[in-house]
Amino acid sequence: MFLDTHNPLTDDPIQIMDQDGKLNEALRPKELTDEKVKEMYEKMVFIRLADDRMKKMQRSGRMGTFASIEGQEAAQMGSVSTLEKTDWVVPAFREQLAMWMHGVPLESIMLFWKGNEAGGKIPEGVNVLPVSIPVGSQMLHAVGLSWASKLQGKNEVALTYFGDGATSEGDFHEGMNFAGVFKTATVFLCQNNQFAISVPRRIQTASKTLAQKAIAYGFPGVIVDGNDLFAMYAVTKEAVERARRGDGPTLIEAYTYRLGDHTSSDDATKYREKAEVEAWKPKDPFRRLQLYLATKNLWSEQIEADLKAKLQPQVDEVVAKVDATPDQTIDELFGYTYANLTQNLANQKAYMKHVTELQAAQKGGANA
Repeated sequence: MFLDTHNPLTDDPIQIMDQDGKLNEALRPKELTDEKVKEMYEKMVFIRLADDRMKKMQRSGRMGTFASIEGQEAAQMGSVSTLEKTDWVVPAFREQLAMWMHGVPLESIMLFWKGNEAGGKIPEGVNVLPVSIPVGSQMLHAVGLSWASKLQGKNEVALTYFGDGATSEGDFHEGMNFAGVFKTATVFLCQNNQFAISVPRRIQTASKTLAQKAIAYGFPGVIVDGNDLFAMYAVTKEAVERARRGDGPTLIEAYTYRLGDHTSSDDATKYREKAEVEAWKPKDPFRRLQLYLATKNLWSEQIEADLKAKLQPQVDEVVAKVDATPDQTIDELFGYTYANLTQNLANQKAYMKHVTELQAAQKGGANA
């Protein structure tokens, strides 16, 4: 329905629920019952609590550079909820919710950002690729997965996430071109949060929209209100179904906003005005869902307080496990890059071991 009628050159973002929580019932996906929406909201709250805790851990020196998801939860919850377990999630570096929803433990996600190699190991049977730090490279992997699935007759869909800045990378265009030619079952989901780190969307590309870039590669491109859980679910579901029946890829531009810094190493106040951030806060996906659920007597400030009181200990339990995880050994630090270490890395490994032994000896002598 949406893919056949939406024009990414002229149409506004597809919306089912507005920023005041008012729903267009005629467009509502039938499987998104009020109870289902409440359940999805509660999972979003859990991840926002975890996200907030991870920011505090980074500031206290217990975690490395970290990319917050704040403001983009609906874009991920709505989209990833359309997948089957056998489908693939191919993330960038801000996809905590999508990865967790598709089976990656929160503990693993936290360990990854703590710099522990164990966090990069995806559990057996969970179809999620590891975090991709190089901007845009994961899109090629997603196309490769869905092409392999097509050749093997597995009928698996690959959903890949990336930011607006990634659309300026060659990998984006190569992946889109390949997917269009071979009609792979790939859903490209661009979370347009308005900034490629510090570069605003308006000077990052001359295209009127990001979704229109799909036109050149021969498949649909649509713009969706990325803070609208219902619209994100409905459009992604249509794109996933299209891919699964062999009709090829889709590009979805989720029009959203990054409420926080690009990462914990960034200071967004240096390149954007406070007034701009404040203007986006009423569009926050949590506020919308709260307003909607309140009309169904499924949300109130007391319900929210009780929910957080129930979920916070669960987050605390995961953090305790992460804090108790032993630091990785030097062997583990070098053991996940190549099957056989290059000579350069072997030299680095030997050097690190030597330095560590010297430091241990010096510490022992000082304590004697």
